[in-house]
Amino acid sequence: MAPPLDPIALGLPHREPFVFVDAVTELIPGDRATATKTFDASDPMFRGHFPGDPVVPGVILTEALAQLSGIVSGNAGRALRLAAIKSMKFPAAARPDEEIALSAKFSGAVGGLIQCAVEARAGDRLVAEGVIVLAESPAE
Repeated sequence: MAPPLDPIALGLPHREPFVFVDAVTELIPGDRATATKTFDASDPMFRGHFPGDPVVPGVILTEALAQLSGIVSGNAGRALRLAAIKSMKFPAAARPDEEIALSAKFSGAVGGLIQCAVEARAGDRLVAEGVIVLAESPAE
């Protein structure tokens, strides 16, 4: 198995504290990718989400999957933005200090839009699944 890859070295434009991919474990550009993320229990978001019963917010899981989708697009450095979230579901909770396995599979592109089927798992639990659509950022 190849060593994990740094998501920033692969072209992820995000920087701390908004990098939600720790390591890319598999990458076939333009096809699929897998990665991991562990949210530290000391992260301030867990003080309010939820006190005494901390849960990784679904919107943060969705962002992690969108970041991996950008990496799988195969165009390092390309400015992509989240354009749509389709049928995202959260059948189980992800908790702090759990390693979350992320996956994104390219499912199509048209007119500057890129679509990926995504899922996240914590151990054997499916914690998120859906479809992410990314769009090329307009020149400003």
